[in-house]
Amino acid sequence: MKPKIILLVEDNPSDIALTQRALSKSRVANELVVAEDGQEALDYLFANGKYTDRDVNDIPALVLLDLKLPYIDGLEVLRQIRLDPRTSRLPVVILTTSKEEQDVSQSYDLGANSYIRKPVDFTQFAKAIEHLELYWLVLNEPAPLRKSTGTASSKGI
Repeated sequence: MKPKIILLVEDNPSDIALTQRALSKSRVANELVVAEDGQEALDYLFANGKYTDRDVNDIPALVLLDLKLPYIDGLEVLRQIRLDPRTSRLPVVILTTSKEEQDVSQSYDLGANSYIRKPVDFTQFAKAIEHLELYWLVLNEPAPLRKSTGTASSKGI
């Protein structure tokens, strides 16, 4: 069986490396795909741009989404994920340093499944990643994803 994909949407190279180390430390066997900006995340999810050869129905099991991203911010990425029937049920965990109440509120209003502030300490961060993996990829029973009908759903993406 093919390992479930985790899509990490993060522009900070240090945070990418930290997440990779935390996943490795907790022995997460899932494939990690990294998108370094909001546009790349949407291109990956909807098989556009450099990802046109990717099967659009091969949806990640989990998206770890930063909010402060170049080109298209995390809230807009979340909005586009929820607008498309193929990804509307995709678990999205906001993983950010933002403590702004407005960011938390907007994230949940747009359909985020969880909002986690990145711990500064690596040990705490590794534990948070381990708990995320255990809950979202092992314990949680995901909603069935809707399959593509074969028609392109552009919706401005």
